[in-house]
Amino acid sequence: MNWKNFGLLSTLALAVFVGCGPAETVTDINDLDLGTDGATLEGAVVIDGSSTVYPISEAAAAAFREEQPNVSVTVGKSGTGGGFKRFVKNETDISDASRPIKKNEFDSCAESQVAFIELPIAYDGLTFVVNKENTFVDQLTVDQLKQIFRESDNKALTWKDVNDAWPDEKIALFAPGTDSGTFDYFKEVIEGKDEGVNIRGDMSTSEEDNVLVNGVAGAPFALGFFGCSYYYENQDRLNAVAIVNSAGEAVGPEKEAIENGSYNPFSRPLFIYVKASSLASPQVSEFVDYYVNHAGKLAGDSGYVALPESVYEMAKKHLDEKLTGTHFMDKQGEKIKGSVTDLYKAEAIVDIE
Repeated sequence: MNWKNFGLLSTLALAVFVGCGPAETVTDINDLDLGTDGATLEGAVVIDGSSTVYPISEAAAAAFREEQPNVSVTVGKSGTGGGFKRFVKNETDISDASRPIKKNEFDSCAESQVAFIELPIAYDGLTFVVNKENTFVDQLTVDQLKQIFRESDNKALTWKDVNDAWPDEKIALFAPGTDSGTFDYFKEVIEGKDEGVNIRGDMSTSEEDNVLVNGVAGAPFALGFFGCSYYYENQDRLNAVAIVNSAGEAVGPEKEAIENGSYNPFSRPLFIYVKASSLASPQVSEFVDYYVNHAGKLAGDSGYVALPESVYEMAKKHLDEKLTGTHFMDKQGEKIKGSVTDLYKAEAIVDIE
């Protein structure tokens, strides 16, 4: 099915639900005038997904409620994978994601006939943190992270296993749950090009990042990771660990380093995925338009890094033209790697057929 010609039915059937359910519509969205000319709106907007993206979406929801108090905007944080599971069941209007959509999720959208618009909204830097009492770890290499987090016969159980000069104390590991896009991104880096690599199963995991913050803050020899926003909010309780990048430089998760790419390989774009049919509901259309038009400020205010203005302009164009599909997967379903500025272009999209 070509979703750019989204004409499943010729009859407009617009149903707006007030409360917790998503807006359900079946219509040709290209024929709609989605403007409200400042009219008071009512209804619901339902968002779920990444706990990393949650602060940005919640900030957008709070600001939008100030303008449209009769619209109920609810934001969940079940993880990127959990959000997509609800999305394909038509339980949500928007899915927050800290990584691009995966092939199995794309296929589920196709099977359920859920067309989506992919909108980048911010940069994040996956941040590794230790307890404030830990003054011996100021930087780690990717190879050291592999030694710590990979399941292997020579995995590092203590800090001394990583560096002979460090204490012979067990490393308590805290990580996002496996439904998290943050975990997926981390796993991809830690696996590298090696096949058959498993991540250790003895980590303390949670889909709630504040649980991870509290875990590391309460364990002197802990190591954990999550999105940079949660570190920025807790710098008085945690120390960030600089990561040795591809140029051999130890770089911390400062906003400038995330934006210019020197904080690698742990910088990444964040997304919202909007159900195309939900845009037929005025409250959803207006909320998404508000979100995209203010995404840079919302990102900065939430502790993340704004994308280049050229990316936001392209996102606005995609939204205006209701251009559905993903830019981060080829027609064979293989993941495409590259910067968001290089990949997020109209001619590079792969749509649901």
